[in-house]
Amino acid sequence: MKKVLAFLLGMMVMATMIAGCGGDKKDEKKPAAQKFINIATGGTSGTYFPLGGALADILNKNIKGANASAQSTGASVANVNLLKQGKVEIAFIQNDIAYYAANGTEMFKDKKVANLQGLATLYPETVQIVTLKKSGIKSVADFKGKRIAVGAAGSGTEANARQIMEAYGIKYSDIKVQYLSFGEAASALKDGNVDAAFVTAGHPTAAIQDISSQNEVVLVPVEAAKADELIKKYPFYTKLVIKSGTYAKQTADVPAVAVKCMLAVTDKMDADTAYSVAKALYGNLDRMKAAHSAAGAISKATGKDGMSIKLNPGAEKFFNEK
Repeated sequence: MKKVLAFLLGMMVMATMIAGCGGDKKDEKKPAAQKFINIATGGTSGTYFPLGGALADILNKNIKGANASAQSTGASVANVNLLKQGKVEIAFIQNDIAYYAANGTEMFKDKKVANLQGLATLYPETVQIVTLKKSGIKSVADFKGKRIAVGAAGSGTEANARQIMEAYGIKYSDIKVQYLSFGEAASALKDGNVDAAFVTAGHPTAAIQDISSQNEVVLVPVEAAKADELIKKYPFYTKLVIKSGTYAKQTADVPAVAVKCMLAVTDKMDADTAYSVAKALYGNLDRMKAAHSAAGAISKATGKDGMSIKLNPGAEKFFNEK
């Protein structure tokens, strides 16, 4: 009887050991932990949304364990708040909005987002100053006494307008300020209800093309010296040229300034992940270009141009690599 009990006890011990070994093998086969990466974009009809979808696809295919997805949002200001709240890991925003958030100015006055960091700047969003030939306006200096659409109150465009006019010594008290959104400004200009309008968007812009199809549009320049002055005070601006022929009857190149679309994160994103995101993005630009033509301007060589906030250490490492 004792021999039987000893035998049974031995079998139980062996079974326990085998089960334990089997459990170890099962653990060894567990897949890598998923890394959720939520990407805040913009409206579904805009540029940010398709590019965000392409970025999510790139990250899922090139970063082990990544589970990335793009979501439609209210764009730059809303996206900063989503980052602040920890609801997204990456956001498409304009670099001027990032600057305001990181420094607690403009629409982020007393709402500073101190842990905001940059991953890369992508492509320019041009500050276009539009008028009609019949207005007689040839320079921002001609704005005195005129009706100027400066953008919606408190918007990024409105800040652009104020800063550019400031470089020319023009204050709001010198003009008849019209707080109009992008679409409202285009309609008002076409209908003759304003003399000039500020429009911040990638060019060519459909609304301006529409106006130029029926009217002789003039793009008001921001000369190089004024642009340099502006950039010295507001480092998020970059210089560019709106090439002749961009709009109907535009016969000359027009110097302008632009803000840039950028990817932002917070300091919660570790350096290794940020490095992997940057590497995957720039290694798959064809996928981004297939999503939207604006991505044609994205390159590693310009990925820090106009960077208005602290760069994530992982992104810094990537850009420093040859």
